[in-house]
Amino acid sequence: MPFISNGTTILDNGAFNVSLGSLVLLSEQTASASASIEFTSGIDSTYPIYHFEFINCHPSSNEQQLYMGGSINSGSNYEATTKTSTCFRAFHAEDDSGPTLAYYTGGDLAQSTDAQFLSVESSDENDHGVSGTFTLFNPSSTTFVKHFISSSNAVYHTSTDYSMNFYVAGYFNTTSAINAIRFRFNTGNIDSGTIKLYGIKDS
Repeated sequence: MPFISNGTTILDNGAFNVSLGSLVLLSEQTASASASIEFTSGIDSTYPIYHFEFINCHPSSNEQQLYMGGSINSGSNYEATTKTSTCFRAFHAEDDSGPTLAYYTGGDLAQSTDAQFLSVESSDENDHGVSGTFTLFNPSSTTFVKHFISSSNAVYHTSTDYSMNFYVAGYFNTTSAINAIRFRFNTGNIDSGTIKLYGIKDS
């Protein structure tokens, strides 16, 4: 069944229904040669779902992946929370070569405290960057682990440019509340780009 819009919902096909009024912008940060972008407030029990949008995040050096870390102590430590995840990627080159869809073993985590990367390597060419979303479910729960999903697109540069989609799903394996999230490239700064944080209401 195709998705339709009735003017009051984003998508409404009887299976998926998200109200236009349910997405609330909580904060927005813009990078300028920033080592990272951190959200250390606003992630609490107010909303059951928190949704991030990262827009044209441009690395200062070539072949950089966008990483995410979560904290249970308001940002004092982002690399102490155990995560398990799975991921796959799809890519296609400008010259019509290499169309591929495959599970990516280099991107998953298995009970690891490493940061989770959310994109393939983006080049540092002036018009390249990473855009996508990261969604965190029920981060304030003290009963359940904290599930997350992400999708992104980056321009990967070799002898020709590739469009690379990257998909991640997993969980923070903790019953402590996740109350801060950090985004960074694996090395170097975020030269430019914007990341927005939204809360999603129950209805």
